[in-house]
Amino acid sequence: MTPTTSAELARAGWRKSSHSGDEGACVEIATLPRVVGVRDSKDPGGPVLLFAPRAWESFAAAPPRR
Repeated sequence: MTPTTSAELARAGWRKSSHSGDEGACVEIATLPRVVGVRDSKDPGGPVLLFAPRAWESFAAAPPRR
């Protein structure tokens, strides 16, 4: 996976997950050309998890675990 710069992450179009509720436990994702970024919406300047697009697609398509 090609590294993504902090400038690319800052310019990314972050959006809140449709599975996040209003109680504050929210994640945001940004789809960039080479990676998908995931971060805590309450800490936009904090750490970002980076996934290869195929790995993210597999994760997002998996059924919820109970």
